[in-house]
Amino acid sequence: MENKARRSRSLTFRVLFLASLWAAVALVVIAVVISTLYRQSAEKSFRDLLRAQLYNVINSVSAGDNTRLAGTPQLGDLRFFQPQSGWYWIVEPIGGALEGEALTSSSLGTGSIPIPDTDSIPFDTRYERFYTTVDSFGNEVEVGETEVVLDDEGRTARFRVVGNRDVLEADINDFSGSLYLALAGFGVGSLLLNAAAILIGLKPLDRARKALEKIRAGESEQLDGDFPREILPLASEVNALIDSNRRIVERARMQVGNLAHSLKTPIAVLLNESRLIAAPQGDLVKTQAEAMQGQVQSYLNRARIAAQRESVLARTEALPVLERLVRVMRRLNAEIQFPLAVDPPGLVLAMEQQDVEETVGNLLENAARYARTAVAVRVTPAPADVRGNDDGRKSWIVIEVEDDGPGLEPDQIREAMKRGKRLDESKPGTGLGLSIVSEIASEYQGTFGLSRGPGGGLLARLVLPAVTKDVA
Repeated sequence: MENKARRSRSLTFRVLFLASLWAAVALVVIAVVISTLYRQSAEKSFRDLLRAQLYNVINSVSAGDNTRLAGTPQLGDLRFFQPQSGWYWIVEPIGGALEGEALTSSSLGTGSIPIPDTDSIPFDTRYERFYTTVDSFGNEVEVGETEVVLDDEGRTARFRVVGNRDVLEADINDFSGSLYLALAGFGVGSLLLNAAAILIGLKPLDRARKALEKIRAGESEQLDGDFPREILPLASEVNALIDSNRRIVERARMQVGNLAHSLKTPIAVLLNESRLIAAPQGDLVKTQAEAMQGQVQSYLNRARIAAQRESVLARTEALPVLERLVRVMRRLNAEIQFPLAVDPPGLVLAMEQQDVEETVGNLLENAARYARTAVAVRVTPAPADVRGNDDGRKSWIVIEVEDDGPGLEPDQIREAMKRGKRLDESKPGTGLGLSIVSEIASEYQGTFGLSRGPGGGLLARLVLPAVTKDVA
């Protein structure tokens, strides 16, 4: 089902399908029209042949002196001599002026031809009529008939020439078979030629797709390539969008830096002054200043991420960043082990490095506060059933941070995820770390959750977007 949906979204598939469908319909219509025209022409030629033979018979028969029909038509066609061939001529006297039996070709023998009355099939303006019937031998035949006055005495005879329609149908079938075979060969050749032309014509789009893959993979910063005139404006617009996006990100970063710098000094002053104020007022000012510092940092992070979230150039290789964080945590917590496993080592996150450090760093600091001997960090590609909050087209990476501390109960986990909530007031902190992690993950359409690990400690699990080359 997924492959079918992917094919239905493919421009190449749709163009090939529509071109093939149109070619097939056109060839069928052409075949039907040509076959119909040929049948009409063949039937007209068949009737013209019967008419010519009919007048040959008329010219060969006369009224004898003894009031009987006389003459032996020689039509030059051996079929009029072969019994039951379906090719006959018949001359019958009409009225009382002529006597005797009808003259017939030897091919008719003792057979007969059913004759419809003139009311059902009348004579035309040339006093001729043609009709189809079946002779006594089972042949489907075409009959050409007319009546002629043979002399001045008014002696009249009815002349008929009969032709076997099997000859006509065989000719039409042979022509139709050759026509269908020729059109089929032409159609297959046309489809192959159309497919080649379409694939060659769409090749620049494939080059554009590969250029976009290079941008997604970090191998290029713009859409490079020799594109045709029809695609060149699109490539130029994409490059302009990338440049604009880059400028927006840089401007947002600059504004974030300026705001952080302008707020850092007043908050630092408040924190310093809080040490000079006697308790409990000093503690209250210090606590509120630290909360302000955390809140400002949280919202600055969100503003920065929102400014660069849609950038196709955001990427961070997981292993070097996590190794650096783990080294710092080992120096700060010499009594705790920090085993790190990144499998495979080349995993790349579709995030800014600062955001990766912010999220994982907060989780490591939180785990180190409560761990007894170890904090394990595991990084793997997300299984097929684990996704973020996207439309299903991204790839994902799972980062797990597990400590061997006392862990949390489900109701404690819910409290810990609330902004500014601290479960243990004896430990340093503002209660914003987990909230910041959750907000950053959400900004990247990822997920964050806490649970009890297999060893009983706290397990923090992040699902974050990964860089993938599958952008087709």
